[in-house]
Amino acid sequence: MEVLISLGSNIEPRLRFIQNAVQELKPYITIVGVSLMYETEPVGFKDQSAFINVVVFGNTSLTPDELHQRCKEIEEKLGRTKREQWHEREIDIDVLIAGDYVVDSPQLTLPHPRMHERRFVLVPAAKVAPQLMHPVLQLNIQQLLAECSDTSDVYVYYSVAQD
Repeated sequence: MEVLISLGSNIEPRLRFIQNAVQELKPYITIVGVSLMYETEPVGFKDQSAFINVVVFGNTSLTPDELHQRCKEIEEKLGRTKREQWHEREIDIDVLIAGDYVVDSPQLTLPHPRMHERRFVLVPAAKVAPQLMHPVLQLNIQQLLAECSDTSDVYVYYSVAQD
């Protein structure tokens, strides 16, 4: 199953948190592409440091629930501290799309309910999976980006090695 995953960090060392998270995903995902790193302004609570965001595109044999659980375990392993929604994060890992699955449970909503509204997700996603279809909106990532009304700044920060 094709999967699209978003990673973000705005607590130093941001770069290391992102790189470590990509490495930790490798046992669960055959990675096809990792976007460049993008520096982005925070959403929601604005009085915090800029984020680094990356999108990983790949394939997995895990179910969406299993993949979501592995992502939460990686966040915990890398030291994520629970805080209020939209506040700073050591690492945030979100499953955006998992094949054609549409899920709405207390633990997981697929596709991610706000991905189509966020340039910090769509800009990097368009670099690694521009033709991937959103299973509900029936538009590909490139089309979602073209239609996105978000005007927040998304700057190239750094690339992630795929060793």
